[in-house]
Amino acid sequence: MNYTERYTRTAIALHWIAAVLIVGNLSWGLYMTGLEFSPAKLKYYSWHKWTGVTIFTIAALRLLWRLRHPAPALPGHMPAWERNAAHVSHVLLYVLFFAAPLSGWLFSSAVGFQTVWFGVIPIPDLLEKNRELAETLKLVHRSITYTLGALIALHAAAAVKHHVLDRDDVLVRMLPFLKQRPPAPPPPTLPETP
Repeated sequence: MNYTERYTRTAIALHWIAAVLIVGNLSWGLYMTGLEFSPAKLKYYSWHKWTGVTIFTIAALRLLWRLRHPAPALPGHMPAWERNAAHVSHVLLYVLFFAAPLSGWLFSSAVGFQTVWFGVIPIPDLLEKNRELAETLKLVHRSITYTLGALIALHAAAAVKHHVLDRDDVLVRMLPFLKQRPPAPPPPTLPETP
């Protein structure tokens, strides 16, 4: 590393655990909503909600860890607009890490199905049962999760761009098994004509 340190092992572990759970739960949510109503679908909703509570918990741990262990500095070669975009996207990701499970929790409460984490720990409902409100919250939850999915795709694309095009170590800091790519060769210079 030439301009910054790596993320801590804890930060890396929390990042990848959250990433796998979020992408998995987004995919699972898309799959299960298309199923016909059945006892199996109710079971799948329980799994989806358990994962949402777990994501919420990991998001809280990530935020607490991040507050005590700041992220490594961005590369000095990044233009100001790119630095600002990275900062805004990271803040939005953290907001959505909480908003997605929270909106699902509100939706579940309004529908009248209490969440019992892993079938053992009852999570209190946040709202009284209200079918009209539930329909609105369903749309809110769906919009938030789609936005989260799009932002995750953008985040991953930016990381790959840094590794492949910029050849810096932004991605290497979060994937320690990668090696930093050598800098791109300078563009050829044309001889001056008299």
